[in-house]
Amino acid sequence: MQRLFSNIARERKEKTDMWVLPDNEMLQYSGRIDFEDRQAPVLVYACTSVRMVFFGTGVKVTLCNHRSCWTNEMGYFVDEVQGKITLSDGEEKETYTLAENLTEGWHELLFFKRMDSCHTVTFYGFEVEGESPKLRMPLLKPERRIEFFGDSVSCGEVSEALDYVGKEDPVHDGEYSNSWYSYAWMTARKLDAEIHDTSQGGIALLDDTGWFAAPHYQGVESCYDKIEYHPDLGNIKKWDFSNYTPHVVVVAIGQNDSNPIDYMAEDYRGEKADYWRKRYRAFIEKLMSIYPKAQIILATTILCHHENWDKSIDEVCQEIASSRVHHFLYTRNGKGTLGHIRIPEAEEMAGELTAYIESLGEDVWN
Repeated sequence: MQRLFSNIARERKEKTDMWVLPDNEMLQYSGRIDFEDRQAPVLVYACTSVRMVFFGTGVKVTLCNHRSCWTNEMGYFVDEVQGKITLSDGEEKETYTLAENLTEGWHELLFFKRMDSCHTVTFYGFEVEGESPKLRMPLLKPERRIEFFGDSVSCGEVSEALDYVGKEDPVHDGEYSNSWYSYAWMTARKLDAEIHDTSQGGIALLDDTGWFAAPHYQGVESCYDKIEYHPDLGNIKKWDFSNYTPHVVVVAIGQNDSNPIDYMAEDYRGEKADYWRKRYRAFIEKLMSIYPKAQIILATTILCHHENWDKSIDEVCQEIASSRVHHFLYTRNGKGTLGHIRIPEAEEMAGELTAYIESLGEDVWN
């Protein structure tokens, strides 16, 4: 009997877990992230990601979810196979399995935020499983950098509702939202560029309009310079723009601004419409001062909206009259769909936007 146990012990391979804390230099972060506590960074924006290359047979992640609305999910790729986890609503640490029973060897993990600031996530690290787990550095980030200021379309909200292409949205609780399939991240991948997607579902340019943070609606003017900005989710924190300098900035707002009144459609030369154009110009000029060398592309999307919003954007672009500020319209701009942009429509938009950015020449990336 003793010999039998001895043979089993020799045949059994020891399993050793490796804790990878958030400040490990082998982790590669991307996106606006709150690093005030290096041992507990907070992931806020859609498309925010953590990349890791590990040697082992499995991987887990420890998080604390802070929920405002929807059912919250995080996305991941392990060796190019996509998955997602549904997060707890509680304000407590939870450990989630991302992969198990992998062939022992080198694997790549991309862990990312599928949704906007309907929730934030405190990240406490990964657990790598295997006989002798270890890490190595991921490939370097792309040298090109792009940033999007937009709304739910730029976040990939309801993008996975493939039965509703070109239709109004189905009833949902956030389960169809996936920033990986946003036209914004698709465009960044096509251009081989790192992305900061500083977009938020429901947001308009001005406070007290749009749909974000009801009943005291917050606009882009109040949120664009923040890392944490949702009034339901704790203290508001400023963003340090020196942490990321994009070569190309896409400003895709002007669709939620019609709520509660579509004043741009009702009276293009009215007081409210004139005020919006004034504030829009001030915002673009602020971005020009923050990013003095970036190309800035003004746009909306193929989501149905009144053409006067695009007319106003074009008017502002002409007034600014800068060689680095451009107005871009999609082929089906404002007439593509009543609902959010699904994956095939996002591909369509990303293809057109990529071609437009490429038409500006290689110098935009210098």
